[in-house]
Amino acid sequence: MQDFKSFSSRLSNLKWEEFENLALELFRFQAQANPIYRKYLEARNVNTQSVKSLDQIPFLPIRFFKDHDVISAPNATMKGYFSSSGTTGMITSKHYFWSESWYQQHAQQIFEAEYGELEGFHVLALLPAYLERKGSSLVSMADHFIRESKSEHSGFYLYNQDELLEKMELLANEGRKVILLGVTFALLDLAESGKKFNAPSNLIVMETGGMKGRRKEMIREEVHDVLKPFFGVEAIHSEYGMTELMSQAYSKGHGKYTLPNSMRVVLRDVNDPLTLSQRSQGGINVIDLANFHSCAFIETQDLGKYDENGMLEVLGRFDNSEIRGCNLLVQ
Repeated sequence: MQDFKSFSSRLSNLKWEEFENLALELFRFQAQANPIYRKYLEARNVNTQSVKSLDQIPFLPIRFFKDHDVISAPNATMKGYFSSSGTTGMITSKHYFWSESWYQQHAQQIFEAEYGELEGFHVLALLPAYLERKGSSLVSMADHFIRESKSEHSGFYLYNQDELLEKMELLANEGRKVILLGVTFALLDLAESGKKFNAPSNLIVMETGGMKGRRKEMIREEVHDVLKPFFGVEAIHSEYGMTELMSQAYSKGHGKYTLPNSMRVVLRDVNDPLTLSQRSQGGINVIDLANFHSCAFIETQDLGKYDENGMLEVLGRFDNSEIRGCNLLVQ
């Protein structure tokens, strides 16, 4: 298991029905090789040998990425880390990686499985909050997408709204699709700017979530109702990802996400983080097999539900999410 290249190859060819066996193999490895996860399991008195199915696997609260180095290998094997954004004085998460290029290729594989080859797109990235700091996994992914699109028109944008609108109008008659990948507050600022432009019919608008303290929080429906008429689209696409995960999920509208083969989501009881939910709604626990070098079993701060067709819908975040969850913190 410590041969990350070998495991990454297995993961890239993973079939949906093989997920559980590989997840259990990874759990047994990380229960021993990851000091933080091992201590957490010990604090919960978990007998790792008795874990025989996905619903028995304990999930590590995401807060641990703020306080500890969550690594399933010697520190020297890590090549760097991604960090989360945060307001002044806030402790940010660090997610160490063994290969940034592998992360980028994995993200490309997931995107292309949903949308087709990147060379069929002009990629415009409106990510001001992320571009203004170092260590963003989203910027790393977007930069790779821009390069792999092999389009002279692809690129990053900060606050130059007029230039971005002119670019989208220019690309309206191009053979490729145009994807605008943007942080939510920046897309809203653009939509409410009062500027006029002729929205191209080949445009996909994809929000990555996050107000980053720039605007009041809004529910998804409110955000999309503002964005859709301005950009002239029937649906707003979404990317569900975070610093602590190496995989992403995508929604093509209405906040309903398709999970990649490397990821599963199970829901936990909102009142008891150690118990799985008996309903279709609850706190989101993620199994991300692409976290084979860190911890693949993450208790997030998000709420979600499954609809009647088995699609995941992300409802928002827990109130006071910084302090909720299990109190069995490793000292």
